[in-house]
Amino acid sequence: MTLMVPAGWYLGLAAALFVIGLVGVLIRRNIIVMFMCIELMLNSVNLTLVTFSRIHGNLDGQVMSFFVITVAAAEVTVGLALIVNLFRLKASTDADDVDALRA
Repeated sequence: MTLMVPAGWYLGLAAALFVIGLVGVLIRRNIIVMFMCIELMLNSVNLTLVTFSRIHGNLDGQVMSFFVITVAAAEVTVGLALIVNLFRLKASTDADDVDALRA
């Protein structure tokens, strides 16, 4: 006997994860925490894409989710390189110190 989880539960979880990520980006000042919250938001979007793909019975959402994961991996490499350079320059990962890279 197979128990199926309703799609609404997946969408509710995705909405909760997105809101947690959004609140983390808006409230926190640490760039690394903000970066992780953005990744959490991307993962919630992936969960939504896979859920709608399952509802409609095709693989389009899963393929789009794969591309989102690929773009997120590229974003991680570039973002972490910027964070490391900021830390070397200011010895801090505070978001208020980002404007110091201009000069």
